[in-house]
Amino acid sequence: MNTEPVNPYNRSIIHLNVADFAVAVERAVDSRLQDRPVIIAPQGTARAAVYDMSNEAYLAGIRKGMALHNAVRLCQDARLLPPHPDRYEQAMRALLKQALPYSPLIETGEDDGHLFMDATGTHRLFGPPLDVAWRLRRQIRTDLGLDPIWSVAPNKLVAKVATRLVKPDGEYIVAPGEEASLLAPLPISLVPGIERDDLLRLRELNLTRVSHITQLSPAQLTVPFGNRAQFLYEAMRGIDPSPVLPIGQKPPNVIVDHEFGNDTNNASTLEGVLYALVEQAGSNLRGRRRTARRIAIILDYSDGMRHARQVAAKPATANDLTLFTLARRALLLAWVRRVRIRHMRLICDRLTFPPAQRELFTVDQRQNEKRDNLISAIDRIRQRFGNQSIRMGRTLAA
Repeated sequence: MNTEPVNPYNRSIIHLNVADFAVAVERAVDSRLQDRPVIIAPQGTARAAVYDMSNEAYLAGIRKGMALHNAVRLCQDARLLPPHPDRYEQAMRALLKQALPYSPLIETGEDDGHLFMDATGTHRLFGPPLDVAWRLRRQIRTDLGLDPIWSVAPNKLVAKVATRLVKPDGEYIVAPGEEASLLAPLPISLVPGIERDDLLRLRELNLTRVSHITQLSPAQLTVPFGNRAQFLYEAMRGIDPSPVLPIGQKPPNVIVDHEFGNDTNNASTLEGVLYALVEQAGSNLRGRRRTARRIAIILDYSDGMRHARQVAAKPATANDLTLFTLARRALLLAWVRRVRIRHMRLICDRLTFPPAQRELFTVDQRQNEKRDNLISAIDRIRQRFGNQSIRMGRTLAA
């Protein structure tokens, strides 16, 4: 295998994507589910939401996160199934086992059917990367009963866009130098890493296609987007030097801490510190173009005891206000003793790109949109006048 340094802008990245992964796994278990609408959602709860759906259900208007009672009204003939996370985890391990012989640089998603492989320099052993991708798909179909979409591209961003273009079934090869021309005619929402407040701001400026943005310089983008301008400039041109993480590397996360000068169990003080930690974590996430799917709080008490609790973020978020709501819930779960607290740690993990497509425009989405607009405005003020130029009232108690 070639071990020479690789140009980060000219690699061979394979992206495998088993579309509607949870449904695909369930269909591999029960063939009677083929070619009919399927909705996977926890049942028997008042606020059940759609976990995954088949392409047939998607075409009927079903979306992930939609309230189950609304989904059932839209697609009355859909087969309802409860989620089986253990099956999906096992299927991801099986996918990884299929891919491991071809490269040590393999990065998987969170049991979602996505897999990136860096096949740069492996052609002497296994042939061209497109042959590797084709062979992998055939093996996975034969051994696992799953049928992944695949693409080969010079980087992860373009490879992911390419598989989105051929969903739910197909393949795409992007040669070096074709990245910008591939992206140019596409809707901006198809580019990974574009956040909700980016989309809203772009819509206000009547910019809806990638080609609209590529006509602007970094300086012109800086006026409305601040420190997001460089990312937008590069992403719209298909530039992405981020590496494929090797197997076994610890997943990325965001960790922020606070050591209390005087141990305390005052609620206002604890919540004030928590919000300050959330602001640090949210700024870090937005700077890395990531959202968090899980929020954890670790409390160290004066007597040396430690309590930790975590909550899931559905959907994933990098919004300070939403993060605080989740973090406060985790704090109340972990804060179960009358002993004073010496140290607080906030962890945001299971990081992912923001969703590629905007969610359905419901009342909750309007509220989320207002929150995103507020945080985006605060970010711009702080970028211009400093982090202390604007503060939330609850942090003053800390």
